[in-house]
Amino acid sequence: MEILNTILWVVLVLSSLLLLGLVLIHRGRGGGITDMFGGGIASGIQSSAVGERNLTRMTWTVAIVWGATVVLLGLVARFSV
Repeated sequence: MEILNTILWVVLVLSSLLLLGLVLIHRGRGGGITDMFGGGIASGIQSSAVGERNLTRMTWTVAIVWGATVVLLGLVARFSV
């Protein structure tokens, strides 16, 4: 059970950092952190509507993984002996 707990914590930390980065890359509705740093990474990714759509899909996927990991960690903590 300890190995599962460790794996879930690693997945949670990695997905948290990835989710933070993906959210910050998204195009803002006016002056966000992307514009503050010149938009170097985001301008390449968001150069088309397809890029923006793929970025949104990746963000939702990572958010679902993050949420599932939180729920699983709660279940492991609840039912561990």
